[in-house]
Amino acid sequence: METLVTYSACEMAAMVRARNVSPRELAEAHLAQIERVNPMINAFVDVDAERVRKAAGDAEAAAMKNEMRGPLHGVPLTIKSSIDVAGLRCEAGSRLRSGYVAAKDAPLVSRLKSAGAIILGNTNIPEFLMAYETDNLIQGRTNNPWDPARTPGGSSGGESAAIAACCSAAGVGSDGGGSIRIPAHFTGICGLKPTPGRIPATGHFPSCTGALAQLGVVGPMARTVEDLRMMFEVMAGPDIGDPSAAPVPLRRISEDDLRKLRIGYFEDDGRTAVTPETRAAVATAARALSECGFRVVPFRPGGLTRARELWWTLFGPGVAAAFASMLASREAELSPLFLEYLGRVRASPPLTLQTLMNTLAERDTLRAEVLEQMQQIPVLLCPVCAIPAFRHGEREWVVGGQRVAYLEVDCDVMTYTQWWNLLGFPAVAVPVGHSPEGLPIGVQVVGRPWEEEEILAVARTIERAVGGWRPPFQ
Repeated sequence: METLVTYSACEMAAMVRARNVSPRELAEAHLAQIERVNPMINAFVDVDAERVRKAAGDAEAAAMKNEMRGPLHGVPLTIKSSIDVAGLRCEAGSRLRSGYVAAKDAPLVSRLKSAGAIILGNTNIPEFLMAYETDNLIQGRTNNPWDPARTPGGSSGGESAAIAACCSAAGVGSDGGGSIRIPAHFTGICGLKPTPGRIPATGHFPSCTGALAQLGVVGPMARTVEDLRMMFEVMAGPDIGDPSAAPVPLRRISEDDLRKLRIGYFEDDGRTAVTPETRAAVATAARALSECGFRVVPFRPGGLTRARELWWTLFGPGVAAAFASMLASREAELSPLFLEYLGRVRASPPLTLQTLMNTLAERDTLRAEVLEQMQQIPVLLCPVCAIPAFRHGEREWVVGGQRVAYLEVDCDVMTYTQWWNLLGFPAVAVPVGHSPEGLPIGVQVVGRPWEEEEILAVARTIERAVGGWRPPFQ
């Protein structure tokens, strides 16, 4: 499968700059790939081929005059459909927003376009993003390109499926509890959950304010870590619409400074069992870094169990309260996945003002405690998820003789990502191994707030050592 669409975004950009390929050729190759593959995976919400061709023609004309707009000139990208792209349907997968078309681009979309990117379209999500698989009553179910009987994850499942299947060079997802990293892990690509505010979430629905200001972020997804870095650098920077924004400058990490980092790793959290192949992937990544000259030590911070409990208070009852007025008298229009989320919320203790205030205060205290533990070990390796991509609708599994489940507090297979949303730490998912069925397995590289550059550099070292992305169609 050596075609234009299999190159990385960085490679495509370099080819355009060298005049080895034109923006039109890249756009047409991706439109053809979407036409060929999307009927199987159902990853897209909106693709405006006429607009794509016009944008590609404009980019080609600029390139002919040697007027490259930026590092992504002519590169075809996609955007999760919870993020505003002017002229595209951004319905958040819900009948309650059916027909909503964004009037203007979110700031991150404007920044990508200013850097020369061509926006192919936007991608499918679960209703209001509240699920770890992608299905809704408007667009239907998205399938994993590695196995259509399995989910590509959620909530950025359409984005991960499109990128893994080479329908898009790279794109943007969002993450309130693993929604970038788990789809990346399930489909064998890379994803960055940045520190809240590092990339502006302005123009995202639901708004990353209130409870979601503590948890929700937007970030890049791609087939290589170098593509993540390029996308991150284009999108990063404050915006007045994001309450978490801060003017943190971009940095370059020298090889000498990188090698000085101590890296900790843990293969499980001591509560929720992971598959043997997941443990092996973490061990492989740790060994690869050690062989590259890093100081790698076993290390698991304390407080993670409580972090998961606090995360659910905010993501469950906290976020559901923000939807209450919109949902009033309209539950008959909601999707089964969103109703399942509401059912889990209603089974939880009610959210009182005192509970909310205590949760926010304890979150800050716990964050400080984990940061203190990471003073000497600023980077961690751990699983992304306890299992590889699951079959559509599955809700529990047996791993190593232990029952693990979906969104259950004492054995949640997704807990490995949720901690870092609660704490506001950046994390990268990078593909490392495969399950016995051939499904991809990623490893999570976690850092301290505002230190995305460090974890991207570590993830790139792992990627180079273990081989990185490979296509699902072979």
